[in-house]
Amino acid sequence: MRVLVRPRLWQGVLGGAFILLALIGFWPSPVDRPIQGELAAFLFLLHALGFPGWINYAFVEASANVVLFIPVGIAATLAFPGRKWWQNAALGLLVSTCMELGQLLFLSSRFASPLDIITNTAGCAAGTLMAAAALKALKDQQAQRLSAPGPAESRV
Repeated sequence: MRVLVRPRLWQGVLGGAFILLALIGFWPSPVDRPIQGELAAFLFLLHALGFPGWINYAFVEASANVVLFIPVGIAATLAFPGRKWWQNAALGLLVSTCMELGQLLFLSSRFASPLDIITNTAGCAAGTLMAAAALKALKDQQAQRLSAPGPAESRV
């Protein structure tokens, strides 16, 4: 358990995630532009195979935003283990809002979106809850091991 929760290590991981998010968020053009044609063809194929129409570009983009922020929530929970889950999840809201505001103010080829803030925050919250649940399960498992009778006690 101690090996898993090393706040300094996870604070470094979180810092690396912020750098990656800054590169993605402030790239001069949408990061999916180079693959838009392939993505459209793939979605067309899925629809031809019978997948529902709601699995479209907007769905893929929103899902990608959620997935992109799940590691942020995990790293935040492990970096700041004393905080409540919602405090770590709020970090996603803060980071996402800064990214979208930066796109609005400085990047004419990018589009700031309130939906991106919502999906990014949802991803961070999901990651936070996943990490909190995993930590609780590990603590419960450790407590069970400590309270289990030893080999000498079970023979009596």
